[in-house]
Amino acid sequence: MLTDLCIKGRAVLSCTCLLLLFIFVTTRAQTPDGQVAETEILWDNYGVPHIYAKSAEEMYYSFGWSQMHSHGNLILQLYAQSRGRAAEYLGKTFIESDKQIRLFKIPEQAAKNYALQRPEYKSYLDAFVNGLNDYAKAHPGEIGEAFQRILPVKATDVLGHGTRIMALEFLAVNDIAVSKRLTTPGSNSIAIGPTRSQSKKTMLVSNPHLPWADFFTFYEAHLNSPGFNAYGVSLVGFPVLNIAFNENLGWTHTVNTIDASDRYELMLRDDGYELDGKTETFEEKTDEIKVRQDDGTMQSENVTFRYSRHGPVVGQMNGKAFAIRIAGLENPFMAEQFHQMAKAGSFAEFESSLKMMQLAMFNVVYADKAGNIMYLFNGNVPVRAEGDWKFWNSTVNGTSSRLIWNKTHPYSDLPKVYNPATGFVQNANDPPWTSTFPIALDPKNFPAYMAPQRMGFRPQRAVNMLKADQSITFEELVSYKVNTEMEAAHRFLDDLLAAVDQYPDSLSLKAAAVLKAWDKSTNADSRGAILFEQWFGKLNGISVAKQWSLAEPVSTPDGLSNPKRAVELLVQASQEVMKKYGSLDIPYGEINRFRIGHIDLPGNGGTDDLGVFRTMYFRPDTDHKNRAVGGETYVAITEFGKKVKASVLLSYGNSSQPGTKHAGDQLQLLSERKFRQALLEKEEVLKHLEEKELINMTVGKNKAALPASGH
Repeated sequence: MLTDLCIKGRAVLSCTCLLLLFIFVTTRAQTPDGQVAETEILWDNYGVPHIYAKSAEEMYYSFGWSQMHSHGNLILQLYAQSRGRAAEYLGKTFIESDKQIRLFKIPEQAAKNYALQRPEYKSYLDAFVNGLNDYAKAHPGEIGEAFQRILPVKATDVLGHGTRIMALEFLAVNDIAVSKRLTTPGSNSIAIGPTRSQSKKTMLVSNPHLPWADFFTFYEAHLNSPGFNAYGVSLVGFPVLNIAFNENLGWTHTVNTIDASDRYELMLRDDGYELDGKTETFEEKTDEIKVRQDDGTMQSENVTFRYSRHGPVVGQMNGKAFAIRIAGLENPFMAEQFHQMAKAGSFAEFESSLKMMQLAMFNVVYADKAGNIMYLFNGNVPVRAEGDWKFWNSTVNGTSSRLIWNKTHPYSDLPKVYNPATGFVQNANDPPWTSTFPIALDPKNFPAYMAPQRMGFRPQRAVNMLKADQSITFEELVSYKVNTEMEAAHRFLDDLLAAVDQYPDSLSLKAAAVLKAWDKSTNADSRGAILFEQWFGKLNGISVAKQWSLAEPVSTPDGLSNPKRAVELLVQASQEVMKKYGSLDIPYGEINRFRIGHIDLPGNGGTDDLGVFRTMYFRPDTDHKNRAVGGETYVAITEFGKKVKASVLLSYGNSSQPGTKHAGDQLQLLSERKFRQALLEKEEVLKHLEEKELINMTVGKNKAALPASGH
């Protein structure tokens, strides 16, 4: 077996390696149908793997190989967490994570789910795992010493990781209240139909917003095998693409306002809890959690977990306990559904995959070459006996079994919009009712607990950019995507300036002069954005004259009910900005930065509450400036013509391994509000080739891979 013949990163290959390379490449055989006999991974100059495989198994094997190459340490940490053994491998930092995983029985559920996998997809999953492990074997020096303890990876690790991320980190994170996030996950999405498109071709904007670290990290890849050709991203460690497009169609996700996780308050009685007037006994399980100490020794802690009929108990005090019930926690075929979505060649095939109902949450926004667009409020929504969305988002009385749900709504019950007369659909984490404009869905036609009624400034910004444009070009759609204007400024700045005219003083007049000259944007050179942001954060909705309403969803809230107070808040904001920065009109990008490693560039974009479509979250850094920590992650603007074209960007780059040059190598484009062209044709990939690997494998055994050039 050829193993580790050439180490990536070496500038010069040894003579022996060159000879082997010559023999290996020049003797590659052709199959009878003309296909190459070896699977190729072509790495482009942004570290994106383009995999051309002779079978689906080899494609997924190569996908695992590629992910381990680009994110090996992170992936192994995440899989250790999905086992509930991260503290054993990596130390006491992960004790609480291990307890959470054990409490929700993620490893046991993963084992059950693996046994349920159908033979075809099981072979793909096994191949992915083999690719992960074989890369680590072939390149042990590229995996951190601490992370090598976690090897080998098992298929149950991968399935457990998927369940953990979907159920515990997205669906139930607020109810569990264990993970503390830096930002609120969100996303933008737009699909433009032929009637709204100048070219008469459908277009799709994919734009998830997540933190720039840990399990939120996206991995960009291009997967090809007979009958399969998809480009997109997966959350790192997932064995499939989660947001993608192929030559016929594409989809994206946004975090939806689904309530598929509920927090029950139980009344403790004797050694149990009250239910329907009786005392129920908790089910209990005791686990040993091993914790690696700083000196390498191991200590153990026995932890007892409790379970009620509602679900796992996450805590108790003062005679009460709190239990969590999560819909979709046991879904076994999530990865297979993603595979089928990426493989689909028509809307009918894509919808068939959606009807598997294995994705417990996320909106779906879809477009295809045939001219179809769709919005779907997707997820496992429990069928409930009573109550509205607010009721189920609060703590639920756990003393009545009537409130313990056991079924979820089928696909046919979910809110969806297909080919609306308006010619577009959008979602920016708003409820389903505002997925197009004018509104096409009536909340009265759905259960009161299905979704709330509200619309934030960011989705309003999306609709207000689109609604007047009846003939949208690809270039215009790109410009909408990078638009950094604040919808809040469009709504309230005129009222604020009028208030200053009514109640002037020297400082408010200086501030007003800055804001009058401001472009309402959060570009790097925008002067006034920092001042307005400081003021608007103080307003906090308390002085708004007209509150939001479903009757006027994209023009409310509006107006100032207390102009004098608004001016007082502007004076306070001005004093704070002057004290902190020394100037009221300091450029936005001078303070807000894009930083990874040694890269330090002017930032742009702003927060969701300000209604900035190009969403960025900045947090204080060590030098009194701010660093981007989340927001824009992967962006793809795709047009489905005779040949698909797409502009893409992955903000933080496609690798997190120590020493990689692809961490932060796309920040310059991000700072300039530009994109890369997605390389969809092999000839284009070869023009931007950084490295070629040939995968010669037999599924389930050790494989060989040979780099064709330095990395």
